[in-house]
Amino acid sequence: MEMDLAQQRQHAHDLLDLLPAAQLHAVQCLLTVMISPEDTLTHSLSLAPLETEALTPETVASLNSARMSLSRGEGIAHDEILREFDIAK
Repeated sequence: MEMDLAQQRQHAHDLLDLLPAAQLHAVQCLLTVMISPEDTLTHSLSLAPLETEALTPETVASLNSARMSLSRGEGIAHDEILREFDIAK
């Protein structure tokens, strides 16, 4: 049986009540962007905290390897990645 709009809204509210604070904040941001994407996305991104996690030596080595691979022209085309993940247009 398909829920009517009022039931769908109530179900969404019930689910929100179950979320821990961090996930609630993420959902709140998502809903804000969904309602008015043209002005809130840029604003939300500008307020997002910068990544502060230190890079491990392994990550630094992987990034350097990837950069060198790209400089040699060994990158993978965007269209190929989309096909690989079955999301090609």
